[in-house]
This record gives sequence, C-alpha cells and structure tokens, in this order.
Amino acid sequence: MKQLIEGVKAPVFKGKDQDGKWVSLEDFKGKKVVLYFYPKDDTPGCTAEACNLRDNYSDLLNRGFAIVGVSPDDEKSHTRFRSKYELPFSLISDPDKSILQAYDAWGEKNMYGKKTMGVLRSTYVIDESGNILKIIRKVNTGDHTQQILDELGIN
Repeated sequence: MKQLIEGVKAPVFKGKDQDGKWVSLEDFKGKKVVLYFYPKDDTPGCTAEACNLRDNYSDLLNRGFAIVGVSPDDEKSHTRFRSKYELPFSLISDPDKSILQAYDAWGEKNMYGKKTMGVLRSTYVIDESGNILKIIRKVNTGDHTQQILDELGIN
C-alpha cells in the first residue's frame, strides 16, 4: 500500500460513532477536519489528547475545523469515554481497523524491545475539498491543538 502524503485526496471513510450513527468524510464537505487516531479510550496519553482538543474545541470550531477521533475501541467504550470527559466531538469505532489501515495509522510498533501491531497515533488535517492538508505523526498529546495550529502556520 502506498503511504499517504500531504496534498493527495484523503481516503473516504465511514464508521459508527459512540451513538451508533454513521459518520463519513462526506459529512464534512466544505469543512476542515481534524481526524485523529488514538490507541485506547481512557488511557493517560489518549485522555490528555482528547481533553486538549476538548478544551480548545470552541477555538477550533471558530476557525472552521470539525474534530473526529478514531480508535479500535467499541461504541460502548467510546460512549463512556466521551461522557466521562465531556468530549463534544464524535469518536468512531473501528474494530476491523479498516479506517486505521486506510490512513496508515495501524502498523508495527516497538514497545520495550517487543514488536507488536497497534495504532500509530497520528492526526490528519483534511481541507474543505477532501485533500490532506497536514499529517502529524509525532503527536504532542498534552498540547495537540497548538501543535496542529503551529503545523498549519496559524497563530
């Protein structure tokens, strides 16, 4: 599979969110999308990242961004996570990892010298036309919003 690069069309995706509703890239035509991939609900890094995006949600919304999170967790897990931390954006369940794979966010990881397959934490910023504007592979979970804005050259 060819690795995704900035400037190409983003892969079309469709998955169920925490409420069992279908969410697809088509739903966001005409909007910029922050599509972020994370390993697991309610773990320290994933919680820090989600809460940072939550805390800056209004600012991102005012700048024309929609936010969508994706992980392999099931809808019930997403419902609990979203409710516990009052997350205002959708979390898509991707148990078969089809969205993760389409976005190069599933692959081999090296943890403590052991190689395993897992979610490669990453964020894709998609423009209003459905093209990949920016790919962030080294995510700063504690200050992810500022990282996104800095990567896009937005003050």
